[in-house]
Amino acid sequence: MTTVREAAELASLVPDKRVDARGSACPGPLLEAKKGIGGVGIDGILEIWSSDPQTKSDVEAWAGKVGHEFLGVLAADGYERVFVRRKK
Repeated sequence: MTTVREAAELASLVPDKRVDARGSACPGPLLEAKKGIGGVGIDGILEIWSSDPQTKSDVEAWAGKVGHEFLGVLAADGYERVFVRRKK
């Protein structure tokens, strides 16, 4: 989990694009993230909303593999907000 400082930093981010994948099971949220990142400029932020607990680790692994920056996860009411910065 994130520390309070990290959570505050994440909460203050303004995403360039938001993908709502709530209610979608694995691998749906990851596929939506892959599609969504194309609509974000370099150094822009993609926010993924997901109710699937596997999403945070899937997105973190994918981001590292393809060269994007995984910024972290915030818990919301019944879902998680996952943040990725596009790096290429």
